[in-house]
Amino acid sequence: MSTKKTFVIIGIFLALIIICSVIFYPKTFPTNAPINIYFSPNGGCTTAIINEINNAKLEILVQAYSFTSAPIAKALVDAYKKGIKVVVILDKSQKTAHYTSASFLANSKIPTFIDGQHAIAHNKIMIIDGTTVITGSFNFTKAAEEKNAENLLIIKSEEIAKKYLENWNRHKDHSEPYEPRY
Repeated sequence: MSTKKTFVIIGIFLALIIICSVIFYPKTFPTNAPINIYFSPNGGCTTAIINEINNAKLEILVQAYSFTSAPIAKALVDAYKKGIKVVVILDKSQKTAHYTSASFLANSKIPTFIDGQHAIAHNKIMIIDGTTVITGSFNFTKAAEEKNAENLLIIKSEEIAKKYLENWNRHKDHSEPYEPRY
């Protein structure tokens, strides 16, 4: 193959890469979205989450890998009792975990689902009222608050919440209802 043909092929290939990156590259999000940042251990992550739950007006959607935090579970149940829609998706490990908030939530009539379609459903998020996203490495557990090195972001952005909601719905669509063990 001649050098000229090689350069033409490389040029076309590079042009296709640039075009595809413009078309398929994820949107950037607003840089002015208010973000509160927390770290653990003992950095106020659990309190910050509970404050956001307590301020919810319409809806709280949850995805969690591990969920053993009694204060967060109680705050979700209290919100549900006030008429706020609460729906929870958990990793399949919560079906057999020694202690999990899954049964507490489900027995409190909060729709609780298990996402068993992945090796690990490792999301740790809440979407509140379509405007607030809680995310980060922070599991909703006592250990995450008191022992682990974790991070938590609380992002106030309808645009970002919309993207998280789309993902949450995809996972909800393939999740199965949780059957409490006790």
